[in-house]
Amino acid sequence: MSDETPDSLIPYDEIVQEALRAVVGRVLGEVEASGRLPGEHHFYITFKTGAPGVDIPRHLTERFPDEMTIVIQNRFWDLKVRDDGFEVGLSFNQAPAKLAIPFAAITGFVDPAVNFALQFQAQVDESGVREHDRAENDSPRLEPAEDGSNVVSVDFSRKK
Repeated sequence: MSDETPDSLIPYDEIVQEALRAVVGRVLGEVEASGRLPGEHHFYITFKTGAPGVDIPRHLTERFPDEMTIVIQNRFWDLKVRDDGFEVGLSFNQAPAKLAIPFAAITGFVDPAVNFALQFQAQVDESGVREHDRAENDSPRLEPAEDGSNVVSVDFSRKK
């Protein structure tokens, strides 16, 4: 009997990532429906600025060529959530901007008010190859945060 885990023909890692991104969509959808953030909740959302479907002003892309974190807290407007992403209005140096961000571009979601965080793998790497196409199908390693918070990091990379 072999100690090696067989390669899966089912892209479990992609399925889990999509399910976790759906959490972000549901939370933002509830904020959109109510028109405000409940209580002290606020969100830090990190995303790949060069990912397909990301639409942000050029000066932001130039300033953040790889990744950017936005804060949805007190001053945001026109939040619209779709099945594949969301749009939001934010100010950057007192200049209003509209951003469109697909859920697939998100690499992190944090709600510091309740110590909740999700981290995601970017779905498209530098060469445009989707992560699951590289046959990295080993079981994920769960690593709880050392500070006792509700953060769980899932690593789908191949064991070496």
